[in-house]
Amino acid sequence: MQKVFLAIDIGASSGRHIAGWKENGELKTEEVYRFPNGVTEADGHLTWDISAFLGHVKAGIAAAKEKFGQIESLSVDTWGVDYVLLRGEEEVLPVYAYRDSRTETAIPAVHEKMPFAELYRRTGIQFQPFNTVYQLYADKLAGRLEGVTDFLMIPEYLMYKLCGVKTHEYTNATTGGMVSAETGTFDAEIIRTLGLPEQLFRAYDLPDGTAMQLAQPGTFLGYYEGIKVVLCATHDTGSAVEGIPMEEDTPYISSGTWSLLGVKTPKPLADEASRRGNWSNEGGVGYNRYQKNIMGMWLVNRLRDELCPEKPWGEIVAEAETGQFDFTVDANDEAFLAPASMKAAFDQALGTKPQTAADYFRCAYRSLAASYGEALRELEQNTGRTYDRIYIVGGGAKNAFLNRLTEEASGKKVIALPIEATALGNLKIQTETLSGPSGHFPRRGRQKGAN
Repeated sequence: MQKVFLAIDIGASSGRHIAGWKENGELKTEEVYRFPNGVTEADGHLTWDISAFLGHVKAGIAAAKEKFGQIESLSVDTWGVDYVLLRGEEEVLPVYAYRDSRTETAIPAVHEKMPFAELYRRTGIQFQPFNTVYQLYADKLAGRLEGVTDFLMIPEYLMYKLCGVKTHEYTNATTGGMVSAETGTFDAEIIRTLGLPEQLFRAYDLPDGTAMQLAQPGTFLGYYEGIKVVLCATHDTGSAVEGIPMEEDTPYISSGTWSLLGVKTPKPLADEASRRGNWSNEGGVGYNRYQKNIMGMWLVNRLRDELCPEKPWGEIVAEAETGQFDFTVDANDEAFLAPASMKAAFDQALGTKPQTAADYFRCAYRSLAASYGEALRELEQNTGRTYDRIYIVGGGAKNAFLNRLTEEASGKKVIALPIEATALGNLKIQTETLSGPSGHFPRRGRQKGAN
């Protein structure tokens, strides 16, 4: 009987369950379930409906079982930085979304105790106002950590609810700004300096009898209705990079709500030039991902919601391409992170008001391409390497106009692969894990405790 694997890939705007199986040595896929996603507003804050996530996860698994019968294994990936707090078995609600503004007072308080230059030296993680380290400190200031026994990143929480095993997965943990770039474990000095509860960062017992503080992709967790639950690279970009069929280590853009632009490196680069450029070093499957967050399709998605929600994307892109509005904005400006009006944010940044909806979209696409070009030049300078191409995967890879602008802005050949790279990487890790002799990836020498 053919083994069928299930990737549960949840993004900030939608989630999907994609089944995969090997056929003549090639990985075949089929989407079996899709659901809408988005932040909800509660008491002036942006939150995630975590119970709805779990309901959709289970409904999609049921749909996959109905379609294929037996499922060999499953894994869940989502965006990084966000988490669920637990007091024993009880969730601490609400579960805040990364675009919420609650870290505004926490950030200077954290930097007063440990300046960002020192945080970066220790972790190599770029500054983002929503990094887990700032979110947890905001929880501390609000008294939300009292009596808390665990914090689980969202995909690890969902898999815990499926199989009953708690864990911290390495690639996802690195997104939060608390993992040592040197040792690959939670940095005990950061935790002590900020006065965060040390038990939140403890090693968890795994089914194979070991206790791991940070578990690697490929670790077996348990069963859900007879299906093996396995860790993929639970940070979606970590899985996406695994899903790109690269000929060599070449720059990539994982283009979705965010554009993650980076390259694989053997080890983190946490030097001063990287800090000034706000480059990040996140965990990969046996390598470092040297990359930068760029605002991404969030810009055009919000413009569409506001200006022309019923217009098909094909028409929007065609009108933008034939327009004449050639002004640009800094796509990474925090003004675009969570504005009440994206249109107003563009008006404010431009100083000259676009005349048509197409002008706004043209400006957004040109601004994204300019950011990609600038980032690629920085990437080459910081790594000491030059590249002649860049791979683009995810939703943005389907946009031929943006791809052309990116080639013009960067001088690189764009290889656009409009594939579900994240789901493919998720499935690849599962299939390689369960076909290997040990049943999981080697843990690559990671230590059991904080450094």
